[in-house]
Amino acid sequence: MHTRLGICRAAVTYAFRMAESVRVDAWLWAVRVFKSRSLATAACKAGHVQLDGARAKPSSLVRAGTRVVVRGGPRERILVVRQTLAKRVGAPLAAEAMFDESPPPPPRAERPAPVALRERGAGRPTKRERRDLDRLRGR
Repeated sequence: MHTRLGICRAAVTYAFRMAESVRVDAWLWAVRVFKSRSLATAACKAGHVQLDGARAKPSSLVRAGTRVVVRGGPRERILVVRQTLAKRVGAPLAAEAMFDESPPPPPRAERPAPVALRERGAGRPTKRERRDLDRLRGR
């Protein structure tokens, strides 16, 4: 049976149907933690993803209630699965599919400031300035 747009209702239902369990790399991609599924797979293979405290393979299955820890990038993300999604969905639906227990990022005042800044357009540093920069950086 087709709708007015010519899309089969069964296909639409399949795209948003929740499975009981789904692969962790597919779920991380579907809830928009990673931009592509291959990036999610690479993070799992590199050991940056944990499921309930254990290292996750890309083919590991997640269910509702599973705790997913993603390390890498600027901070650690702690996510609890609310819904299993096999297909990528919009940002509002992705936010509903997980509960984010990550600690908030530190305020700007507590972030470390860059050690040495040069004015924009100042050109390349001279030999003397390079030695001063190296001394500041501890090289």
